[in-house]
Amino acid sequence: MRKAKPKKHTLLPDPKFNDVEVTRFVNNLMLDGKKSIAYTIFYDSLEIVGKKMKDADKTPIEVWKQALENITPQVEVKSKRIGGATFQVPVEVRPERKVSISMKNLVLYSRKRSGKSMAEKLAGEIVDAFNQQGAAYKRKEEMHRMAEANKAFAHFRF
Repeated sequence: MRKAKPKKHTLLPDPKFNDVEVTRFVNNLMLDGKKSIAYTIFYDSLEIVGKKMKDADKTPIEVWKQALENITPQVEVKSKRIGGATFQVPVEVRPERKVSISMKNLVLYSRKRSGKSMAEKLAGEIVDAFNQQGAAYKRKEEMHRMAEANKAFAHFRF
């Protein structure tokens, strides 16, 4: 390859939980470079999750991590053109991409939800994902179903 690989950016852990994964999620949540607002939304939503999940023996951050795990896809389909025909080829998802897909889906479907504030919408989506329901979880199931349906084309993997 002619070009050098770009350097991986190292993220600083967030101030409250000291977790790099939280920072990565907040970066996905952020709009127009307003990081402090994104942090506020995230922390507020975790407080709401804590109130909603009083009976659960997990902390809000553990609930959020479990919710992310529940909506993380294992396989996806990629289009590959072979002899004039386009096939949907199931491909295993790289670990880095798994995390980014799940975070992006959680933020995307939180925004689409009906609710008053973004913190409430995000909290609702986190609780739904934790309970294996909601739009983000359905998206993961849909991706898996697509891969299963196109399993016959797995030998075209690239």
